[in-house]
Amino acid sequence: MKRAVFPGSFDPLTMGHYDIICRGMTLFDEIILAIGVNANKKYMFSLEERKQFLTEAFKNDAKIKVDTYKGLTVDYCVEQEADFILRGLRNPADFEFEKAIAHTNRKLQKIETVFLLTSSGKSYISSSIVRDVIRNGGDYTVLVPDAVRV
Repeated sequence: MKRAVFPGSFDPLTMGHYDIICRGMTLFDEIILAIGVNANKKYMFSLEERKQFLTEAFKNDAKIKVDTYKGLTVDYCVEQEADFILRGLRNPADFEFEKAIAHTNRKLQKIETVFLLTSSGKSYISSSIVRDVIRNGGDYTVLVPDAVRV
């Protein structure tokens, strides 16, 4: 079985995340949407809300599992018997950042990272932009799946 972990804070789940996950389902038998828990980070949405967004968005997809984890992503991958990390790339800055992490992960645990470019028309969407739109009362609904409603 080809199992991948798609790690993130998903604060909130965006159409960019959704796009990568849906396209990743054609590559893997199972994708674990792994919400990283970082006590030092301030989130807009609680862990329970973020988990609910993911669960609701993919409730009809048997290939998707939603989970939470603490610590290193590669250690979580080993625990879950996942040989791949799935990541999305929006721009060259994402690539440079993710490349360094991918090299480190492969060195630590021989985990391969698979990168997918975000689809045309979604590369501008980030969770931080969505949070800013929400904070300022804008129409965020075009930036997130239907499961994300606040």
